[in-house]
Amino acid sequence: MKIKICGLFRDEDIDFVNAARPDFIGFVFFEKSHRFVSLKRAEQLKSRLDKNIRSVGVFVDESMDSMVQYCLSGAVDVIQLHGHEDNTYISALREITDKEIWQAFKIRGEEDIKKANDSSADMLVLDNGMGTGESFDWSLIRNTDRPFFLAGGINCGNIGNAIKFAPYGIDVSSGAETDRVKDKTKIEFIVGQCRKAMSGD
Repeated sequence: MKIKICGLFRDEDIDFVNAARPDFIGFVFFEKSHRFVSLKRAEQLKSRLDKNIRSVGVFVDESMDSMVQYCLSGAVDVIQLHGHEDNTYISALREITDKEIWQAFKIRGEEDIKKANDSSADMLVLDNGMGTGESFDWSLIRNTDRPFFLAGGINCGNIGNAIKFAPYGIDVSSGAETDRVKDKTKIEFIVGQCRKAMSGD
């Protein structure tokens, strides 16, 4: 089970994850989010990141011209699409980069799961929405026929239940925060719970 801590934007956030060692971290390139980072800032943060932790760039309806710059920057190891991008967009994106492409889906019902299953992205991220901090009906996951990251509303209180659904990965953002900034203790707890589940303890 992989672990992603998303929405890092401070130097100390990088210090926290370097200590906890999740598999992935996320930079949010969406200006309406309070976790937004510029490309320049992401490059600075990436330079501090442990080389064994991969960075995921979260994009919302970004233009292809801008995506070229992000792909060439070195700040982003994996692309996560979180807007209205479709398979045509993903196909065009593959023409300019060989980076892994993830696509997030807001899950409200069975039809959303079907849309996710039909995506040509390399990995699915099943979410409740764009940074709402709430979870969706996880029982819908039973109809997912592909590996996925479970996201949206996962926190220290329900991480154990989330793990029971056996996702490929766990994606946590607000659940690892206190007062809208990353919390070292919460990050360590969440990563620890995932590692413990993987080891079978």
